[in-house]
Amino acid sequence: MSEIKWKATRDGYGDALVEMGAQDERIVVLGADLTDSTRALWFAQKYPDRFFDFGIAEQNMLNAAAGLAMVGKIPWVSTYGVFVAGRAWDQIRTTTCYSNLNVKIGGAHGGISVGPDGATHQALEDVATMRVLPNMTVIVPADYYETKKAVIWACKHVGPVYVRFGREPVPIVTKPEDPFIMGKANLINDGIDVTIMNNGPVLWECMKAVQTLKEKGISARLLNMHTVKPIDREAIAKAARETGAIVTVEEHQVMGGFGSAVAEVVVQTYPVPMRFIGIQDRFGESGTPEELFEEFGLTAKHIVAAVEDVLKAKRG
Repeated sequence: MSEIKWKATRDGYGDALVEMGAQDERIVVLGADLTDSTRALWFAQKYPDRFFDFGIAEQNMLNAAAGLAMVGKIPWVSTYGVFVAGRAWDQIRTTTCYSNLNVKIGGAHGGISVGPDGATHQALEDVATMRVLPNMTVIVPADYYETKKAVIWACKHVGPVYVRFGREPVPIVTKPEDPFIMGKANLINDGIDVTIMNNGPVLWECMKAVQTLKEKGISARLLNMHTVKPIDREAIAKAARETGAIVTVEEHQVMGGFGSAVAEVVVQTYPVPMRFIGIQDRFGESGTPEELFEEFGLTAKHIVAAVEDVLKAKRG
């Protein structure tokens, strides 16, 4: 684990856009005055004739993306998740999703790991607002490679897609050759006592928690679930049946996000005790990613504590 390399998920987004831009001239990128921060700048520098900056006008940008999709282009809207999923939600709902247009959305600065930018720039509700929209696919990759694969997949998929990624470097825990199958969980570690289900860059903390639990004699299954919608119902039901307890982990509000999506499946298939690691109904704060992960309870020790608590419930 000491040899783990770190790289920002937003870099995977930028690299994938440049790579796919060379393969498909229909791909265009739209920015909202945050081109460098979202890494859309890399596409703009390579293909300036296919990049459009709308300034701080996210709603207008989404309407333009819809128009571009209607004439056969594959538009990628790039801005902070808190702005696109909040300010432009009506345009995404009524113009993009209602007409099932081929618009792709890159939601940057996901989660509290944005750090010093604080509550106004930390997208903590975007997964919830995006996953309730019909026709929308929602992906939250765990690291650089998974983000790159998600964007490549989205470029080839026909229909609305929301890809959420962060700013800060995170551990690279997947490999270039690892499979990326839409709507399918990846088994990171098998176990029989409890299942930890991860969504997004918190995967590294989950992996550390699994190791600590092993030292405590607890066998934890770890599923990395990059797709919130469509969610892997089969993997969730199987985990519930075979391990009897579930802990979900996400860098997002616990209400309405990944944990809620998992719970919806559990209650309909095989109800078991659950615990939810995430933002507990509060806004973000300024600080370093490390400080904020500790403050908001997203570290390995918090995951371990949640596992121990849910196992008590499992035993009755």
